[in-house]
Formats: sequence, structure tokens, C-alpha cells
Amino acid sequence: MPSKKALIRRPGPRLAEGLLTHLERSPVDVALALRQWEAYVAALDAHGWETLEVQPTDDCPDSVFVEDAVVVFRNVALIARPGADARRGETPGVEETVTRLGCSVNRIREPGTLDGGDVLKIGDTIYVGRGGRTNAEGVRQLRAVFEPLGARVVAVPVARVLHLKSAVTALPDGTVIGYEPLVDSASLFPRFLPVPEEPGAHVVLLGGTKLLMASSAPKSAELFADLGFDPVPVDISEFEKLEGCVTCLSVRLRELYA
Repeated sequence: MPSKKALIRRPGPRLAEGLLTHLERSPVDVALALRQWEAYVAALDAHGWETLEVQPTDDCPDSVFVEDAVVVFRNVALIARPGADARRGETPGVEETVTRLGCSVNRIREPGTLDGGDVLKIGDTIYVGRGGRTNAEGVRQLRAVFEPLGARVVAVPVARVLHLKSAVTALPDGTVIGYEPLVDSASLFPRFLPVPEEPGAHVVLLGGTKLLMASSAPKSAELFADLGFDPVPVDISEFEKLEGCVTCLSVRLRELYA
């Protein structure tokens, strides 16, 4: 059985109604989005990840972006309290799944808000975006849960994008990557590498040198290949119209099974 598990949630029929904060709305092909999601899941499966489908939440258009509902560090799951009221119904199904997996469960409490897309983990360092969806109280509560487990929590201002991981993610060696015009504070990261395209800032670490990334960033893929990494491109164009990226579509649980 694969030692790496990933939570996923299939797109619902109301996907096209998803929230937007920085993009103009454009038509979303829900049928195409489902095919793209299936290809994304297949890419995870092909690289040794066991995908676990969380119960659908069809009344929540953004529920496919399952990463926002929970943050996992070691064996502790912190259930988010989304900054957008319309997304609060997304968390119960995720909580049920991580509980079944044996996680110790904590929750962000009112008045705190936290979206999982604002959390970037690099080793024992947890960067938390403080912006439109995650507030200072949410950061404080995350710190209170994870610092006793050995985490170092660093708050990062986020103003130019929806979530921290809409601006930056990290390569396997810990280098933070981002599209500079959308990064508020690159100096907070010990090592920062600018990429030539906005979608190139988002990678999922599949294992080894493999990087799952959007096919809409070919120049960034070439850069990563030149650095010795192996890009695995997937088409997520319909999710990009909704400010989504490859990280949003799954919750990777390698910590539980390392």
C-alpha cells in the first residue's frame, strides 16, 4: 500500500459559482473541470499517492479546493475556519476523514479565521499568510497548536493574491518559488527563486525530484528541469479561472506515514 495519502474532493455541480477576489469572472466548463480533476488525481496515483475522496459538498462551489479546509502537521489536524462564510460547510467532511485516519483533531475557533491555502510547510517551519482569508487570531491559534510540536511559525503578509500559496510554494530542497509581482515579502524566505510565470509558482512535491505543476507554465517547467527537477504537467485551466492551483486540489498527508 502506498505510504503517502492525499485527500481529494470532486468538483460539484455549482463549481462555476466559486468565489473570486482578484480575477474577473469567466465561463467555467464544469464537465471539462471534472475531466481535468480526474487527470490530476490520476497523476497523484501514478506517483505513489493513495487518494482518499472526501464526501462531496455540492452546496459549496469551492469545495473542490479541499486544501483550504485543514492543515496537518505531524499527526495533528487543525480544522480550518474559512475566512469566507460561504465556505464554512466544507470542513465537516474533511474533519470526518482525518479523524478516521487517526489524526488528533484541533479546530480554529471564532473569531479566528484560517484557510489552509495560507499555510506553507517547509520542514519544521510553517509560513502562514495573513491576508483576506486568514486573520491574526487564526495565526495565533495555529501557532498555539503547532509550536508545542516543534514547529516554527512565521507570519507572512498577503495582499496581492488570495492565499499565501497563490503566490509561493517550495521546491524539494526548501527553496521558495514565486512570481515576483505577486509576492509581498520575498525577503522573509531564506532562499527565494523567482519564476517567469504566475502558474509556475505552484508545485506539489510528488516525491524525489517530481513536481506536479500546471501545464500553463512551460517556461517555469523548463527552469525547474534545468535545475534537475522533473516537472509533471497537468491541465487545470478551469480551476485557474477560479483562482485555484495544483496545491489547492489535495491535502498531502506524508507526515502521517513517513
